[in-house]
Amino acid sequence: MRPARMSHAAPADATATATPDSAPGFSRRGVLATLAGAGAATLLGATTGTAHADGGDVTVSLTARPSAEAERLRLGQALRATEFQPTGQYVPADTALRLDVLPYDDVLPTLWIGQWDYYGKVAEPRKYALKPGSNTVTDPHGGPVYFSLEGNGERAGVRLKSGSTPMAVFALGKTSEAEYQRQLDAYTDVPVVELHGPRTIMTLTRDGALLYRDQDHAALLRLVEEIIDAESAISGLDSSKPVHRPKAGGYHFTEVSVVPSGVGAFATHGYNGFPRAYLDRATTVDLLRTRGWGLYHELGHLHQQMAYKPTGLTEVTVNIYSLAVQRALGERSNLLTTIDSKTGLNPFQSSRPKLGTAGLNYERSFGAYEKLVPLRQLELAFGDDFWPRMHKLVREENPQSDYTETDKRYRALSTYASRVSGYDLTDFFIRDWAFPIDATGRAEIAALNLPKPPVDPATLSD
Repeated sequence: MRPARMSHAAPADATATATPDSAPGFSRRGVLATLAGAGAATLLGATTGTAHADGGDVTVSLTARPSAEAERLRLGQALRATEFQPTGQYVPADTALRLDVLPYDDVLPTLWIGQWDYYGKVAEPRKYALKPGSNTVTDPHGGPVYFSLEGNGERAGVRLKSGSTPMAVFALGKTSEAEYQRQLDAYTDVPVVELHGPRTIMTLTRDGALLYRDQDHAALLRLVEEIIDAESAISGLDSSKPVHRPKAGGYHFTEVSVVPSGVGAFATHGYNGFPRAYLDRATTVDLLRTRGWGLYHELGHLHQQMAYKPTGLTEVTVNIYSLAVQRALGERSNLLTTIDSKTGLNPFQSSRPKLGTAGLNYERSFGAYEKLVPLRQLELAFGDDFWPRMHKLVREENPQSDYTETDKRYRALSTYASRVSGYDLTDFFIRDWAFPIDATGRAEIAALNLPKPPVDPATLSD
């Protein structure tokens, strides 16, 4: 994971002009008549607006969702995920995109053009505010076309009149493999390809997509959806209350042009980034299932809750989700298969002799996978629903903290874990694993007046 990056999108008036064809406030009847008269490829009534045309107009229907930031706050997460609704269209650089905005529920969409590429020359898509009626937008870099529409189920339509061209897109349940392969062969001048699932946008360069074009892309997207399901489940996103609804919209996985040395992939606001070298494990069915830990891990960053994620645990609590995916897919845990080459021990075995020893320090005394062991032990001791219950309690109480409050977030981990388990876990966190829980944290647990656990969680292993 890389540090959270805030959006620095170009202002709408930098390269866009918007001229209403008539006064604001389109009626639904008027919009439908306009669409019918245009003879466009219409998707009104669809949940997401993805349309293709080999020429002429394309009309996209949009359904409003809470913003990505509103969802981040509701879920108590550290990073916000995507709010993009894809179109399957691409705009070349410095090309005028002419479009009509048809808001029939009094909400206006936002246009986004471009690709995410944190370390690249152009780091993020550009954002353009739109007006009812006719708009013309000229983007200096070009790229895929997306919309976002903020609200709660309201509808809007956008007619792309000229300037865009279709990308090769495989949409789960809509595109046959033969049709997708035809598109790959036909749209040779469009450098971007996308795969769309109900909650998946996967944006690839054409060259990256061609490397593994022989895959069963329906099976691939079903697998990605299964991975998202597993991470939603361990997060307690079961819709039992409104606050526990899964995130509105989907997740964006994108091929990036460059990563720093030593970085295999990354997560930041809005998306997960994967370099070309990682695409075999992200876009082939067998390797995503058996060696896809990196994708599970980066997607996990988009589920991490802020309240109990001090900086020292950023790369640790994220693997709660990675382990959950392995279990859901029936794959053997990395905590059992990661073996120290010198000792022949797995992380459960190698960490056990260290517990409770003099001078022990959780952040400095354990390896990356050893640090994950106590988080798994909480499940082994208190049930597979431990982390879903933890996520739910944190969402319902929504405690606030920022990146500077390391002590507070370590305290939250131990106190919330004790509350969820129903046991005083002071010995587990402090005596056994030497988590840096301060005196305030110890007092918080003591004030709960909970019994000691009947079994020491630190003795448990898979």
